[in-house]
Amino acid sequence: MTKNFYSPASHGFVRVACVTPKVHLGDPMANLTEHLSLAERAGAAGADIVVYPELSLSAYSLDDLFTQEVLLDAVKEALAALIFFSTKIRPVLVVGLPLRVDGALYNCAAVIANGKALGIVPKSYLPNYREYYERRYFASGAGVVNRLVDGVLFGTKQVFAAGGSAFTFGVEICEDLWVPNTPATPLAVAGANLIVNLSASPVVIGKSRARKRLCAAASERLFCAYAYSAAGPGESTTDLAWDGQSLVYELGNLIAEGERFTSDSLMLADVDLERVAAERLKTGTFHDSGQGFATDVARTGFDWKPHELTDFHRQVARFPYVPDDASRLDEDCYEAFNIQVHGLMQRVSSTGSQNVVIGVSGGLDSTHALIVACKAFDRLGIPRANIHGYTMPGFGTSTGSKNDALKLMKALGISAEELDIRPAAKRMLMDIGHPYAQGEKVYDIVFENVQAGLRTDFLFRLAGIKKGFVVGTGDLSELALGWCTYGVGDHMSHYNVNCGAPKTLIQHLIRWAANREFDAKTGRILTSVLTREISPELIPIEAGQIQRTEDKVGPYELQDFNLYYITRFGLKPSKVAFLSYQAWKDKYELRVIRQWLEVFLYRFFTISQFKRSAVPNGPKLISGGALSPRGDWRAPSDGNAKIWLDELRENVPE
Repeated sequence: MTKNFYSPASHGFVRVACVTPKVHLGDPMANLTEHLSLAERAGAAGADIVVYPELSLSAYSLDDLFTQEVLLDAVKEALAALIFFSTKIRPVLVVGLPLRVDGALYNCAAVIANGKALGIVPKSYLPNYREYYERRYFASGAGVVNRLVDGVLFGTKQVFAAGGSAFTFGVEICEDLWVPNTPATPLAVAGANLIVNLSASPVVIGKSRARKRLCAAASERLFCAYAYSAAGPGESTTDLAWDGQSLVYELGNLIAEGERFTSDSLMLADVDLERVAAERLKTGTFHDSGQGFATDVARTGFDWKPHELTDFHRQVARFPYVPDDASRLDEDCYEAFNIQVHGLMQRVSSTGSQNVVIGVSGGLDSTHALIVACKAFDRLGIPRANIHGYTMPGFGTSTGSKNDALKLMKALGISAEELDIRPAAKRMLMDIGHPYAQGEKVYDIVFENVQAGLRTDFLFRLAGIKKGFVVGTGDLSELALGWCTYGVGDHMSHYNVNCGAPKTLIQHLIRWAANREFDAKTGRILTSVLTREISPELIPIEAGQIQRTEDKVGPYELQDFNLYYITRFGLKPSKVAFLSYQAWKDKYELRVIRQWLEVFLYRFFTISQFKRSAVPNGPKLISGGALSPRGDWRAPSDGNAKIWLDELRENVPE
């Protein structure tokens, strides 16, 4: 069992604190007091590393005071005191200060832990334009070769690492982030999973947005977490003001943001450095880019003991395939819908077909595939009448779904027909000697698959008659869970427009299309489809309770969550369960989350891959999210789930 399942530290999360001390201009000992107070608060909150602003021990806006011996001596005295007191402070401290080294003055970051300085990192790029005059006081660290100064390594090419963990970090200072060739680049390539930036960037209108863009880009380009801590309003003097912006990004995503225009403030963020390391492992070009590039980066180790607190400073989206932000969701739906439409357009054009055949059940997947086909034909200038839709009622078809299918086909203006498969199904059941044909109410998997298989047979033969091809409807979630009968409609087609779309996203795609791509009448029918229970409708309703897919395979909202983290990031099942608990604990108990994750692991790794190894073409929609053997996911058809299930059962409480 994991030492403490409920603690994020047990799952590879490192807690970053970005702090904005109250500033005492030119009074290092007073600043030391502020530093110690924030360090103690951060340590009590479980922080593993505390990032202070640029020149935090002296203040940044001192101008020619940086040349005063009294100030520089006081800074050195404050640094020594901070190193001494760090024996009583749990986190690593990264503080800013001016420091004389070999007759030159540098704008530096000191990395301090356990009563000693681990290293001193000078600022590489000194702005000397507009309001900046840093070259007036400081020497650039860009050309400095790592060397010992008073027993401490001094230089820009340093990585600091907690042994046996993914907690490795590098340091850059303010302007270093803004230049094309950032000092962080060789540090990341050399193994720094976290980059911290000590900044004293003064604020003007729009500056906050620029910082966010740069931090997001750096974290995505360098495959890292990026923590940015800026000087606060206490620096404001003469012609300039400061806002104390704190930001933490991870692989391009904002994890936490502190309140601006405050002092004596502390912002916490749990960053997943194991996930960062895993992303680098899967991206060969990241390592290729570092060959001969980061060989002179020094690596300094430090002792680190993870905290055991159970609070979590990070938002976990319940629907990782569906953005919470309305404008981004609109953009994602626009892209996904048009990828599907243009993928189908290309297949129609390349085959020279003027007709397609599609089974329309009135459920989510076939509804979405149908509206994609309609838009593809509209843009190709082919009449919608050349889309041949068939609703094929079986033994469990409900009146509501059948009526919606017929209404939708009529509203869309396609060629619509009803083809009752029950006579053919009864004949097949009789021919194979199934008990149902003898009057017994046996509703087993064979009973279901006879219906599903006949629908597919009819569609393929109808495609031959119509001189077209079959448009598939099965979605990504069904492929992941193996919730598709081998060789039938939700598995096989000539081209499957939905194969890259998870169930939770398809619901939003239909809603998006209903509001933007179709008339009000069609939109109302599409909305009606969204309200219906997800069901294969293969067992007669009189047999008992309505057949619900999620009773068998689990809630799609949980299984899509599992799909995202297992396939996209390759996380341990216990970590997926932890994240799922953080996202869903208001709705599902941990035992329920574990139960359905077990189902997912068994179905995904054991009984589904042989189906995924033989799927038709279809458009990829999500980065790292395709399950086609020609896409993102390749696995042996005869694998098993044992080690994943063992890891889950050993490390997640029942």
